[in-house]
Amino acid sequence: MQAPVDQVRHPGRMLTVLIPKVFYDDLTIGIDLFVDGIGMQVLHQDDTLVVAARDGAKVYLVEDREFALKDRPELTIETDEIERVYADVAARRPDLLHPNLARVTRQPWGAREFALVDSSTVCVVFRDWT
Repeated sequence: MQAPVDQVRHPGRMLTVLIPKVFYDDLTIGIDLFVDGIGMQVLHQDDTLVVAARDGAKVYLVEDREFALKDRPELTIETDEIERVYADVAARRPDLLHPNLARVTRQPWGAREFALVDSSTVCVVFRDWT
C-alpha cells in the first residue's frame, strides 16, 4: 500500500495548528463572542491583543479599526460532539446564536452545523461531519 502524498513529502507532524487572527474595532466584542460565548480561556491579553483557546481551537483577537472595517470573517470550528457544544453555548449565550442557524441543522452537504454571530457580524460556524 502506498503512503499518502502528504506523508511522503512531509514525514512526521510539521504543521500543528492554524490560528486565525480576527480584527475588531473594539476588543470587548471579540471577548464577548469567543470567551463569554464559546467559553475559551484567555491565554494572553494586552491593550491590542487577546489570545484565547479551548479544546485545541485558538484565536488571536486584534484591536485594529482599519482592518476591522475591511473584513468580518466567517470562521468554522469542527467538532465531533456538536450536541454537547451546542448545549453549552446555547445555555451560556443564546443571544449570540445566528438567526439563520440557531439550532443544530443537517446541511445538504452532510454536516451538522449551528452558528454564532457577534454585534460586528463576525460569524463562527460549528460543524460536525458525523
